[in-house]
Amino acid sequence: MNILYSYVFGSTDSMNSTNSSYSLLIMLLVLFLVFYLVIFRPQKKRVQAHKKLMNSISAGDEILTNSGLIGKVVEIKESGYVLVSLNKSNEVLIKKDFISIVLPKGTIELL
Repeated sequence: MNILYSYVFGSTDSMNSTNSSYSLLIMLLVLFLVFYLVIFRPQKKRVQAHKKLMNSISAGDEILTNSGLIGKVVEIKESGYVLVSLNKSNEVLIKKDFISIVLPKGTIELL
């Protein structure tokens, strides 16, 4: 009787094991989907928006850099660098990727 009892309950344990394997797989897929929607997709949109911003920069634009410098673009180099005028006597050469935003025209005069 014990053999029959263990055989019957052993088969249900293997069925539960199979069901738990499927439920684990479904949980992992749902977790990956949520992870994609919360992290990867917004990051991809930010990268695309930043690339679009980098391509739209031209001489004369007023910019804000990641380090907090505000200046006017004087020249855009082919090597990916930008010459930025901070005031009438200071110019800085920065990497184009370090530009945070393009400010509206006239922002520097208001400061």
